[in-house]
Amino acid sequence: MKRLDLDDLPPKIAQLLTSLEEGEELVLVQGGAVAGRLRGGAAPEPVVEDEPEPYNNQRAAEIFEQFRSAIEDEF
Repeated sequence: MKRLDLDDLPPKIAQLLTSLEEGEELVLVQGGAVAGRLRGGAAPEPVVEDEPEPYNNQRAAEIFEQFRSAIEDEF
């Protein structure tokens, strides 16, 4: 897949590309001939990150105990 960074384009062209509505088509023309077509798509859904689990003393104690056991086994 080819990739085009909109920051590399003149602002007018970048704005035209980003303003395409879903299903709207943009025809690319060069020398009077159609060179390509772009169709606007739906905006991507915002990424929702999972909430980190709250601090758990019991889980921390288990992890520490595993770490301590591993160190004792090595030495």
